Amino acid sequence: MSKTYSCEGERNRELALTAAVDAVKAGRLVVLPTDTLYGIGCDAFNTYSVANLLAAKHRGPDMPVPVLVGSWDTIQGLVAVYPQAARDLVEAFWPGGLSIVLPQAPSLQWNLGDTRGTVMLRMPLHPIAIELLRRTGPMAVSSANISGHTPPTTAQEAETQLGKSVSVYLDGGQAPVGTPSSIIDLSGPIPRLLREGAISAEAIAEVLGCSADALRGTP
Repeated sequence: MSKTYSCEGERNRELALTAAVDAVKAGRLVVLPTDTLYGIGCDAFNTYSVANLLAAKHRGPDMPVPVLVGSWDTIQGLVAVYPQAARDLVEAFWPGGLSIVLPQAPSLQWNLGDTRGTVMLRMPLHPIAIELLRRTGPMAVSSANISGHTPPTTAQEAETQLGKSVSVYLDGGQAPVGTPSSIIDLSGPIPRLLREGAISAEAIAEVLGCSADALRGTP
């Protein structure tokens, strides 16, 4: 059974967050607002929940699920290496619309899909998302849409697509950015821009001290 919770007002927000935390801890799926788009999420360390998330999106493990965190410090426990380039990008753009791919810590017991030993991490710039993440810990979160359909910018749009596969919908109003995050891959020797979204290639390149064309892999 699904339920939508308004996050408007302090009392409603607390009721909504409590319901979402309970759902995550019970292994169920939650839709949450972020700065970029609405996401569908679950406990990142619950393999069963992650499998259900992929099923709700009609998506296979070949497209692994990113992980959202509620603080800068959390990243250090999830990665095998934390290079200076990643630290600089975190300081420049977190919380915000930049996802960073790094080698994952080998000790982690999770299955996010075919990650090939990496993990995609982001800290969203949204108070509801951050508060939820601080209460639950890292969450596996993907855009709250069926694969191939338009990613939602409201809870209502997410519910239209995902329906009863999600236990709790957190309605935080319109997603302020409405554009997917940019993705930078730092898992190899050369930074690669996998997707240009909410943060421009030029802004990322300025922090890394390289050219936007180099990040894009163009001459």
